[in-house]
Amino acid sequence: MNLGKTIAAGLAPVVDLVYPPRCPLCGDAIARQNGLCTGCWSSLAIPGSPQCRSCSRPFGSDTASDAMTCAVCLAHPPNHSGIAAGTLYNDASRQLVLAFKHGGKIALAPMLAGLIAAQIADAEPDNLPLIIPVPLHRWRLWKRGYNQAALLGRELEKLGKGQLLHQGLARLHATPSLGGLGRSARQRALAGSIAVPKAMRKRIISRNIILVDDVMTSGATSDACVKALLKAGAETVTIACFARVLDEALDAAA
Repeated sequence: MNLGKTIAAGLAPVVDLVYPPRCPLCGDAIARQNGLCTGCWSSLAIPGSPQCRSCSRPFGSDTASDAMTCAVCLAHPPNHSGIAAGTLYNDASRQLVLAFKHGGKIALAPMLAGLIAAQIADAEPDNLPLIIPVPLHRWRLWKRGYNQAALLGRELEKLGKGQLLHQGLARLHATPSLGGLGRSARQRALAGSIAVPKAMRKRIISRNIILVDDVMTSGATSDACVKALLKAGAETVTIACFARVLDEALDAAA
């Protein structure tokens, strides 16, 4: 155990005394900081098998298998090498994302990243992928104070999932909020806005990449990032997110 972990472990009882652990969703008392109560854990929708072999979309059918490809990927083969989503987007994951992303609850990062890490296959220690967060434009970063994707990436690095490269991608100009826009409108808004900085290209060539974000909605932002990374010479790009919007998968699981 390193010094930082030793100090944190020693201070934990004091922190718990001053700030009794509470579930960030319902406020009930819990055993430790940065967790959820049993009821709220069960309200999260965790993707399960069988899944599409290309995009990890849950099939919601016992007759399917992990060797099958979903209709979406058959119609439009993806550029990425898979999607590792910690949860499917529902009311519970939405509340956690809002608290983490807009509510300043950055202490949620280890828990959210832990759910993502459970969906990422282990890599060989001598061939760890690069972990690259979806970038924020500098003005949005200045306004928010942190890049939530970078915080998740840092925790994934601590969990041994790869080597964090903070500035592997850059947002060249500000884009409008994508909320409420359709896929085509999102793609137009993002056109030419994301690229690999010249200083980062040598580090990305022939590397496997884990692209990290908090939420994957239409996939327009991640698509723009994947295209930029592959254009710069990346070998593969796997998308990792805490919550993935797949309403049909939620309906099948209900």
